[in-house]
Amino acid sequence: MRAILALILVLFTALSATAQDAPTREKPLSPDPVASVRPPENAAVAARPSTGGAQTLEDIMRRQRGDKVDLSFRETATGNPDSAAAIAGQLGTRGAASDAEVFRAIRYGTADVSSSSRGPAAGVLVQDGGMWWLNIRRGILPEYGAYLLGGMLVLLALFFLIRGRIRIEGKKTGITITRFNAFERFGHWLFAGSFLLLGLTGLVTLFGRKLLIPAFGHDTFSGLAIASKWIHNNVAWAFMLGLVIVVINWTIHNIPNRHDLVWLAKGGGLFSKHSHPPAKKFNAGQKIIFWACVVLGVSISASGLSLLFPFEMPMFADTFRHINGLGLPELFGYAPLPEQMAPHEEMQYAQLWHAIVAFVFIAIILAHIYLGTIGMEGAFDAMGTGEVELQWAREHHNLWVEEVQARDGTPPASAHPAE
Repeated sequence: MRAILALILVLFTALSATAQDAPTREKPLSPDPVASVRPPENAAVAARPSTGGAQTLEDIMRRQRGDKVDLSFRETATGNPDSAAAIAGQLGTRGAASDAEVFRAIRYGTADVSSSSRGPAAGVLVQDGGMWWLNIRRGILPEYGAYLLGGMLVLLALFFLIRGRIRIEGKKTGITITRFNAFERFGHWLFAGSFLLLGLTGLVTLFGRKLLIPAFGHDTFSGLAIASKWIHNNVAWAFMLGLVIVVINWTIHNIPNRHDLVWLAKGGGLFSKHSHPPAKKFNAGQKIIFWACVVLGVSISASGLSLLFPFEMPMFADTFRHINGLGLPELFGYAPLPEQMAPHEEMQYAQLWHAIVAFVFIAIILAHIYLGTIGMEGAFDAMGTGEVELQWAREHHNLWVEEVQARDGTPPASAHPAE
């Protein structure tokens, strides 16, 4: 599980690097007229001695074009105490640093800053590294997130048109069997209901500026955004409690076994009729959903707690340190991940990770909702009333039915005629 999370983090960092290299996704309407006459990238370095080590015209032009600029030459240009004039001399009271040098020291985090405010972020006066975060937040994050969710909806619609609703093929018995008890259903609906609220309010927050403000105006969106924030922050606790209950209830039933390989090989019988591979209480597809909910639920809860308590629960610097220790960035051709971060950077990574995991989570749950409602006849009853048609159970979870019958007799003691 740790290796999977590490690989996801490497890919996430690759997206961050892409956004840093390309701050804007907007393309010119016509070819760049000066593209063919741009000086090479090392032109700024070659011209720097003529400016006394300061930035050159090419540095400025590269920034205006949105190209990546190497600012390492400026990070240490923060004054030299050895060049300070005497107190009684001309400009002696100004010390060894100009205003620009002091500003650079503040910008790059080398200044000795004291603040009347208290807190982990109080000493960081300038943090311009957030531009890469803003570019992702406004650009590829909502764009690719919309592609993911839209693509999942299209796939489900196509599957429904081609396969249709998966019906109970055998003759219904008129007998139901208890599939989930009241506590299991409570944990499921607490987890599921809170997730739906969190997903909806999260999408409102992410897409509100682009979609809702133009449609409803600033005033209406303001009230909606405030309500969404309150719901999101408070319902998060119900989500985490639901996750704990789900883990307690069903972990033992979701341990993989040899029957799962057969189920996967046959596609679970979802793509053809009269094909129902053997399965216990949970089949291989449901186990995948379960473990995805656990891994993604724990991850999104951790980043959510970091956002609920700003600057108090940094996670990414330590995580990147462990990933660098495994050599994963180099394996994929990237430089080592940053191990030193300003408090604001930790929050930026947490916000992006929270949103990325949420998009993947929502896409998976959309497929789960489809199969649990219109996609399969009789499936919703398992979580609706807890009772399922015995023939449905035999077709989809025959090994579990045999276990119940062996324990309680035939027909099972928990079975009774359907109303």
